[in-house]
Amino acid sequence: MYKLITFEDSVRIPPNLFGLKLNDAAEKMLRERYERTVDKNYGIMLGIFNAKIKGDGKILPGDGAAYFDVKYDALVFALEVNEVLEGEVSEIVEFGAFVRLGPIDGLVHVSQVANEFLSYDKKNTQLIGKNSKKTIKKGDLVRAKVATVSFKDTIPNSKIALTMRPDGLGKISKK
Repeated sequence: MYKLITFEDSVRIPPNLFGLKLNDAAEKMLRERYERTVDKNYGIMLGIFNAKIKGDGKILPGDGAAYFDVKYDALVFALEVNEVLEGEVSEIVEFGAFVRLGPIDGLVHVSQVANEFLSYDKKNTQLIGKNSKKTIKKGDLVRAKVATVSFKDTIPNSKIALTMRPDGLGKISKK
């Protein structure tokens, strides 16, 4: 789910940051570029840490900035298909339940919530099992399995599909 990955990149440090330590200036620029973005190969970039300049920088004619090769760590949120996780139901809608998974919500379609027919109770905004009368509502803690992951260019455009039908998944009862 959360991973710490080391990357290497080139970073442009503008003249207004020359007063900072080079590693701090590089980290600031990397954070502006990458934090809260989505990388289709790695996932959602949450934080940039430990930026270290590698070698001497370069200055391009006509550009007052300096360019440096840098190595840095990134905290990344990534999901894998069939990964089982827990989250809180953040919203109930007619077609299913949204579950908070750290920086993104996943959708459990109504057909994947339970092994029975569910009806949507609009008045109480909950899903109710036809036979068992079990309910799922906002604030419930649930265990779900990742069915599909589709990271796009932004967090709102990315889609996570979940299922709670297999045994052992679903609403977690409070003891």
